[in-house]
Amino acid sequence: MSSILQEINKRILILDGAMGTMLQRYNFSEEDFRGERFANFPHSLKGNNDLLSLTQPKAIASIHAQYFEAGADIVETNTFSGTTIGMADYHLEDLVYELNFESAKIARQVADEFTAKNPEQPRFVAGSIGPTNRTASMSPDVNDPGFRAVTFDELRIAYKQQVKALIDGGVDLLLVETIFDTLNAKAALFAIEEVKEERNIDIPIMVSGTITDASGRTLSGQTVEAFLISISHIPLLSVGFNCALGAKQLKPYLKQLSHNTSFNISAHPNAGLPNAFGQYDETPAEMQEQIKEYLDENLINIIGGCCGTNPDHIRLIAEVAKNYKPRKV
Repeated sequence: MSSILQEINKRILILDGAMGTMLQRYNFSEEDFRGERFANFPHSLKGNNDLLSLTQPKAIASIHAQYFEAGADIVETNTFSGTTIGMADYHLEDLVYELNFESAKIARQVADEFTAKNPEQPRFVAGSIGPTNRTASMSPDVNDPGFRAVTFDELRIAYKQQVKALIDGGVDLLLVETIFDTLNAKAALFAIEEVKEERNIDIPIMVSGTITDASGRTLSGQTVEAFLISISHIPLLSVGFNCALGAKQLKPYLKQLSHNTSFNISAHPNAGLPNAFGQYDETPAEMQEQIKEYLDENLINIIGGCCGTNPDHIRLIAEVAKNYKPRKV
């Protein structure tokens, strides 16, 4: 079977779009999130999208399939909050291994079905590793700047558990994404390196930061170049940005990345900036137009969508991307 390392040299690879945006269409109730297994669980579970891999696996599989049908080469597992740190909000820390393993298995199965149908276009599964809801390099308490809600070691241990489960579930690569604090990302990368060493395996890694506003910095204050330098000691499949900004706003930062690294470049921007109601208004056609500028300037190797994007966005992005060669590394 073809590896992602071979495919990325042949063409621009298409990543999927938003999982949350698609799940919102189902309008799942508290009962739907619970399923039979958690019917009597003492805490509220609504909003825990990762849990749906156990209680609504058909919906998760269907979303993966819709993205593959739209032309995606890579889908992300439904594991954005899949650490003990993320699951603590729902009192489900004990489920972390199972959540990641089952999510990976669902995506793997759908990917294999699509690859079997069209071996010319092999499909891949990226284990999605989110940033957690805590930050290791800043204090959440204005009155105590030295305080940290989480330590590097706590993050490393939590990420290690997630990484093992994703690999056991059959992912092809790992995607450390939506990085707002590079110290958190370093803990994830450290955990991945530990697992690689312990198991004597190699697995491709994508790293995707997030520029939070027009200052062009991450939430923890790093510029594009600083972010790049602080993760470049690891051999990465790609480095890029996702979330927080639409394709138009993201472009200058991708350009900076592209000019400063020999890694492949990835981008999965939001469908524009959120409106007053927190909704994303950018149409697939508008987004396609903006992504075409990336392609015209030869900035990217992997392209997809984040918040507000759906299979229609991915379809149009895939349509335009197939006319271009990937960025030369």
